Amino acid sequence: MPYLAHFGLREHPFTLTPNTNQYYPVDKHVEIIQSIQFGIARNTGILKVVGDVGTGKTMLCRLLLRKLVTDNDAVAYLNAPQVDPDSIVGLVCAEFGLENGTKAQMLQALNAFLLEQHALGRNAVLIVDEAQALGAAGLEAVRLLSNLETERSKLLQIVMFGQSELDDLLAQPNLRQINQRIGFSFNTGPLSLDEAVHYMTHRVKCSRVEGVDFPVFNDAAMAAIARAAAFVPRVINILADKALLVAYGDGAIQVGENHAEAAIDDSPQIAKKITMQRGWVRRALLGLIVLEAVAVIALFTFSPALQSWAKGTWGRVTGRAPATAPLTPASVTPVSVPPATVTAAPQAVPPPAKTP
Repeated sequence: MPYLAHFGLREHPFTLTPNTNQYYPVDKHVEIIQSIQFGIARNTGILKVVGDVGTGKTMLCRLLLRKLVTDNDAVAYLNAPQVDPDSIVGLVCAEFGLENGTKAQMLQALNAFLLEQHALGRNAVLIVDEAQALGAAGLEAVRLLSNLETERSKLLQIVMFGQSELDDLLAQPNLRQINQRIGFSFNTGPLSLDEAVHYMTHRVKCSRVEGVDFPVFNDAAMAAIARAAAFVPRVINILADKALLVAYGDGAIQVGENHAEAAIDDSPQIAKKITMQRGWVRRALLGLIVLEAVAVIALFTFSPALQSWAKGTWGRVTGRAPATAPLTPASVTPVSVPPATVTAAPQAVPPPAKTP
């Protein structure tokens, strides 16, 4: 396939279907699996794993199934079971390979099967994925199955995986009996930034053609995807897969930050908008600002006309006259005054002499 060959991949690294071959062992998830195995071995009865959508519950469920089968335990798996209590009993019997019948007959057959497994030293485990779909009636049916026991131990170990709504259901007063029988509770959550980056790197590495090892994502792209996905693995898968498609369409062999941002912009319903995290946009804007500042300084420095215009504009805005240079003797032009014309005053005529 050209798309996979372009990046040196043999399979898609970011599919939404949980693939245990691409599992990245997050420390918290490893602890949960180990704790569940310990709880089953010590015959706890009911265990519960709760987490938000996309935080890896189904992957943990698949890993647990694989480990239990490897250990040769008897396992029944229910995925988003129906609420009807009678159908739950029938589904569990079918998973263990027992024949259907009336509810009483199925419970009797199930009890006999569990006693047989107990005598053989094998654990019988019921795993329920999407347990919040059971509702109150379905959870009560699960509680009744947990009543199958000997004088000293539980015959059926039950592990429930569910979304946070499962905790809301179990908080109801009418379900306090099953709530009190839960021996261990665990929670899944988002990854850290380092875990998210290693998660993407690991999944790409698991999907590479042998001998090809160039980095498909640069660090900035992985960080942008992780933050936009709020570090939730399922959302990381969606954004990373889209970013690969964008880079492929761009002819690039490495996903850059611009490709990651295009994938984020194309997923507004699930991706968290990142403010001021876009390095290349920020650097471009900063460069434009610097260029504009240099251009303005150059204009003011080398254009006397612009200086004159700026002074006049400043005067109109502030109401002040533009500053003028002080007068100096060299700048004063002397004014020539014409000499005054002097007119002699008329001589006084003496009065005539009197005749004696």
